[in-house]
Amino acid sequence: MGMELRRDRETISRILLTPVTAWQPANGKPPDMPCVQKRGQQQWYVKTITTPTLIAALAVAFPLARLAGQGSADTAHSTEMELYAPTAIEWKTGPAALPPGAKMALLEGDPTKEGPFVMRLQMPDGYHVPPHTHPKTERVTVISGAFYLATGEKLDRGDAKKLPAGSFGFWPAGMKHAAWAEGETVIQLHGIGPWQINYLNPVDDPRNAKKLP
Repeated sequence: MGMELRRDRETISRILLTPVTAWQPANGKPPDMPCVQKRGQQQWYVKTITTPTLIAALAVAFPLARLAGQGSADTAHSTEMELYAPTAIEWKTGPAALPPGAKMALLEGDPTKEGPFVMRLQMPDGYHVPPHTHPKTERVTVISGAFYLATGEKLDRGDAKKLPAGSFGFWPAGMKHAAWAEGETVIQLHGIGPWQINYLNPVDDPRNAKKLP
């Protein structure tokens, strides 16, 4: 039920969610009759208007909004359970966006799609990822070996930070960095996909090498 307030034939739009019975005039007329009250030289009219379309729209909109909220929350939670023993982890060739030599194990989700993911990268001794950035926050846990991270404008290897096994680190989207492994190293990446890597120098991008004749 909606209401329309009129003052000297000028309409003032209002949406009221209070029961119409609260607007019963003193003369006892039913709520669907105009109620007129004079104040000075102005006349105020309270006119009840039945709006089934508005009621139907609200009845549909509220449940849909609730479902939309639940849908966005569900994308951040897994509906299945998986347990991985170290010997049960399946290693495959690393992503084409990384230099050759790395192996990848996908533990949860899909890093190429929207949604949460967890994956591990296994790198041989001396494996190096040239200077690059990521469009989203990167979160790294070092499972074994040692992972080095060079940051800053110069990306000086002498100032690189060493992350030994058991270390965790995260850095913001767009931060320039380079990384390499000391000894065979396994790291775990987790975040919200899609996971992407953008090299500062296009020549360093292994995907471009495949485009050459």
